[in-house]
Amino acid sequence: MSSHERQPKRPPADANHFVLTFENNRLASELFGQFDQNLKLIEDRLQIDARARGNTVSITGDVQATNIARRALDYLYGRLQTGGQIEANDVEGALRMAQAADDQLVFPALEKKAKLTMSQISTRKKTIVARTPTQDAYMRALERSELVFGVGPAGTGKTYLAVAHAAQLLERGAVDRIILSRPAVEAGERLGFLPGDMKEKVDPYLRPLYDALYDMMPGDKVERAITAGVIEIAPLAFMRGRTLANAAVILDEAQNTTSMQMKMFLTRLGDNARMIVTGDPSQIDLPRGMKSGLVEALQILHSVEGVSVVRFKDVDVVRHPLVARIVRAYDAEGAVDSGRDN
Repeated sequence: MSSHERQPKRPPADANHFVLTFENNRLASELFGQFDQNLKLIEDRLQIDARARGNTVSITGDVQATNIARRALDYLYGRLQTGGQIEANDVEGALRMAQAADDQLVFPALEKKAKLTMSQISTRKKTIVARTPTQDAYMRALERSELVFGVGPAGTGKTYLAVAHAAQLLERGAVDRIILSRPAVEAGERLGFLPGDMKEKVDPYLRPLYDALYDMMPGDKVERAITAGVIEIAPLAFMRGRTLANAAVILDEAQNTTSMQMKMFLTRLGDNARMIVTGDPSQIDLPRGMKSGLVEALQILHSVEGVSVVRFKDVDVVRHPLVARIVRAYDAEGAVDSGRDN
């Protein structure tokens, strides 16, 4: 059923109404989506009425909500004009960014009445566009800071974007290599008893980093880069005693580092190197009573020049709407349990 066949929502007394016209009929059709599914998504999220007719869309509803819809549709149409494509996640992302557009502290690049812009990370294989204000802030921090902490729940894109940024730096020639590491907590950093060579021993702990790499770069190029040492994958214990220069260095699952391990890792930073540390302080697997190196580093380094800290929240989860609700439910239960313990 197309949007003009749907029963209209009853507009509020102070409803705003306007009509947007898009010059290219084909792009307008892509913008609205098959059976106007993109418009239906915008309607549901903003509680407005959006009715397509040819290359125009009539929008009615609350003033703030309709302005958000206008800004999101303008952005998405511009993306189509430059050869991009639109999926449901892109519409969700545009709405999130448009809703945050008036908050100049979160989104400093946007003037009050300017068109919506979003940070991007581009490699030869893929272009990633920020889908939340926090992702936008994170991508900007990755560009400007030598050391970036990205912390928050799973599904927010903090590790994926870190690997994408590292791949972009490598393709640009800004760094000579990528180094990926995680603390192998499950094996207690004692990997000798596992079968295979070192790569085979640590692969299970580093699989998410591999997955992101293969998304950003052709598979054969990734394999050649690993063989040549241009991409190095190693457990955290093997960082000791090294100075990492001309490299993009990523430490994932950093909440499972000890204080000594974190200090050791951070002091490996060499000339022309970038470090990205990601983790979720709510998911610490260290033995009871042992302080997380990530938690300590966030306390100690929050005001150090050259260090950026970006904190993701459950509202930044972009995997699937249900994932955000699951995270909120677990967080709520954790808060209840904490109250019982106290």
